Amino acid sequence: MRFVVYGAGAIGGVIGARLYEHRDEHGHDVALIARGAHLEAIKANGLRIDSADGSAMLPIEAASGPAELDLQADDVVVLAVKGQDTGAALDALTSCAPPDIAVVCAQNGVANERAALRVFANVYAMCVMCPATHVEPGVVEATSSPISGLLDIGRYPGAVDAVAKTIAAALEASTFRSEPRADIMRWKHQKLLMNLGNAIEAACGPAGRASDVGRMAMREALACYRAAAIEFASREEDQRRRGALLQMREVGGRVRGGGSSWQSLARGTGTIESDYLNGEIVLLGRLHGIPTPVNTTLQQLARRLAAEGAPPGSMTADEVLALATAASDAGRA
Repeated sequence: MRFVVYGAGAIGGVIGARLYEHRDEHGHDVALIARGAHLEAIKANGLRIDSADGSAMLPIEAASGPAELDLQADDVVVLAVKGQDTGAALDALTSCAPPDIAVVCAQNGVANERAALRVFANVYAMCVMCPATHVEPGVVEATSSPISGLLDIGRYPGAVDAVAKTIAAALEASTFRSEPRADIMRWKHQKLLMNLGNAIEAACGPAGRASDVGRMAMREALACYRAAAIEFASREEDQRRRGALLQMREVGGRVRGGGSSWQSLARGTGTIESDYLNGEIVLLGRLHGIPTPVNTTLQQLARRLAAEGAPPGSMTADEVLALATAASDAGRA
């Protein structure tokens, strides 16, 4: 089995790096798919992974697309691109990958698995809790150590099979904790609730997650979940799963700046994942007649900041709260 990590940014880069470092323990090979300056740096020097335990330069095979990797049916594609890039990634995969190849959606949101299942028969959902950073070409940071992250997995839409168990075992041998779960989408819907604060963090910095806006967005989401009869893991279940496993530590004297949406603004990518986070709640609200003015505001605000090339933290928490409050008041009028 070979792990092909499609999207070697923060999450994909750390997963690929740890699997490569421990490949002799699980007997699997690793290849990366990246783009732009990041790909060029990996090809020239290898992928560097930094953590509190030091740095390693890893000569991992890297390509610009799946067509360069001669994909086989026993490969596992770990899809780690942002939600807005899933369509293009699946198009590239369908042009060259065997239709029975395993595709693991190691992504935020809950829409990627359904999109993958349209074109591939063997799709797996992964609930990713892995504090990682990628802001410099050729470099990823693993902020938690000695355990790099929690990567529970299940066959989509809801089962555990031999492939899920094999993937989980490989991750367990590579500094992660991974449990096969038949109810994996319950956990991904809980993770989505947490990710509603990504847009707030991107706009006004990590401290913004504690503002009232996050609680307002959460209330809308819970109303949508109830209307749609969506099951999700409770906060208590999530806290028990995490326990004290993730230990956030400084890397090279640097404190982690923020999560995936924060990093999108920091790198100036021009796009952001809010359509598949806050936008998922907006979609549910429109389908079930539930007002979602706060999540709509956050979705549109994040998209605008990304399009304008605004840096993370370019707004204050009070400014974001004022926008959300005005939208909420208008929705009740």
